[in-house]
Amino acid sequence: MDSIWTRTAQLPRFEPLRSDLRTDVLVIGGGMAGLLCAWRLRQAGVDCVLVEADRLCGGTTKNTTAKLTVQHGLIYHRLLKELGLARTKLYLHANLAALEEYRRLCRTIDCDFQEKDSFVYATGSRRKLDQELEALERLGYPAQFVPEVPLPVPAAGAVRLEGQAQFHPLKFAAGIAGELRIFEHTKVLELLPGRAVTSGGTISAERMIVATHFPLLNKHGGYFLKLYQHRSYVLALENAPDVGGMYVDEAETGLSFRNYGDLLLLGGGGHRTGKGGGGWKELEAFAARHYPKARVAARWAAQDCMSLDGAPYVGLYSGGISGLYVASGFNKWGMTSSMAAAMILTDMALGRDHPCAPAFDPSRTVLRPQLAVNGWESALGLLTPTAPRCPHMGCALKYNRQERSWDCPCHGSRFGEDGALIDNPATDDMRR
Repeated sequence: MDSIWTRTAQLPRFEPLRSDLRTDVLVIGGGMAGLLCAWRLRQAGVDCVLVEADRLCGGTTKNTTAKLTVQHGLIYHRLLKELGLARTKLYLHANLAALEEYRRLCRTIDCDFQEKDSFVYATGSRRKLDQELEALERLGYPAQFVPEVPLPVPAAGAVRLEGQAQFHPLKFAAGIAGELRIFEHTKVLELLPGRAVTSGGTISAERMIVATHFPLLNKHGGYFLKLYQHRSYVLALENAPDVGGMYVDEAETGLSFRNYGDLLLLGGGGHRTGKGGGGWKELEAFAARHYPKARVAARWAAQDCMSLDGAPYVGLYSGGISGLYVASGFNKWGMTSSMAAAMILTDMALGRDHPCAPAFDPSRTVLRPQLAVNGWESALGLLTPTAPRCPHMGCALKYNRQERSWDCPCHGSRFGEDGALIDNPATDDMRR
C-alpha cells in the first residue's frame, strides 16, 4: 500500500539520537509541517534540531494527494460564520503567502510543481456554491462559477480558483531536508519545562514546536476534544483521463480528482477513524463504472486531524505555557497549511508577532457543534465494555477489515493486527 510518492522519491536517512544535547529550538515531528519549521528556522540562523519517532515524512505527508491551494473545500462561507470577517481574511492571506512561498521554492527544487486551477464541485443544489462565491467576493478574492466539470459525477457546477498548484511532496521534502539537523527513530518519551526526554537522550531547548500530527500532550490544550481524525482513500489509475485540474466534492465523503503524470489520483471513500465507510471498495466500484479500461497502479490511505471550526490550531500549545508551540488540525489540507503554520511558528519562535496568527490561535473558543460529537464519541468509546483498548485514553478499539487494523473512534489512534502502533495520538502499542 505504498503511495506513488514513496515509489518515486528517495528521502535522505538520518541517525537516531545517541546522547544528550542542547539547542535553541526543538521541532518534534518530521512530517511536512515539522520539516518546514526546521528549514525556516535554519534559514533564519537559529540553532534547531528535529526529531522524528520513525522515518521522515513517514505519516500523513507520504499519503497526501499533494494539492497546494487556498481552496480548502467551501471553507470561506463557513469561516465567515465561525471566525468573522477579519480573521477569515487572515486565514486567506496566510494561505496565499504559503502558496507563493511554495511557488518560490519550487523554482529551484525538482518536485514536479505544476500550476493548476482548483475546483470545488457540488452534486446537489448549487446554493452552497453561490454562498462560497459571495464569501470570496466579500474577501476580495477572484473566483468563478463553472456550470460543468469534466468528471463522471452529477455536478451542479463548481467554484474555480485560478493559479493554484500541485507537486510531489517527497521530492520537495528531500530537497530541503539534506542540510537540516535531524534525528530519525528518536521518540519523545516525556516533555518537561525546557527539555524533552527521548529514546536516545535528553534535549534541552528554550522553545519547542510540536508537529506530531495529533498533539502528544493530553493534559494541556484539550486537543483530545478539539480534534478528531478522518480517513480517506486513494487509487492511482492508469488508462484514465486527464481531468486538467484539481477537483474535490464539497461533501466530506465525496470524491477528489487530480492527475500525476499519466495517472489519475481518485480519492474518497472517507469516514471518521473507527467508523464504517466506503474505502477502496467504493473507489474501485466507481472506477469500474466510469473508467472501465483503467488499471489500479497503486492504492493508499491518509488520516487527517479535523478541527472544530475548519481552521487549524497553530500557535502556543496552551495559554498557560510559554515557549511550547503546536501545529495540528489541518482538515485534509496539510500541504498548504504546513507552510502557513511554519511561517507563523517561525516568527513566534523568534519572538515576533505574525499578523495572521489570530486566525489560527489554538486557544480560541471551543463552543462549536463538533465539540458535542467528539465528546459523545469519547464517552461511547470509554463506556463500551470490549477489548482491546487504546493506550491513549482507554477507549474501545474497532476492527477495520479493509485495512486489517484496530482503530480508535474516539481520537483516531490505529494499531496493526499484531498490536503495533500505526497512528497517534497513542504513543504505545495496543493493550490486549
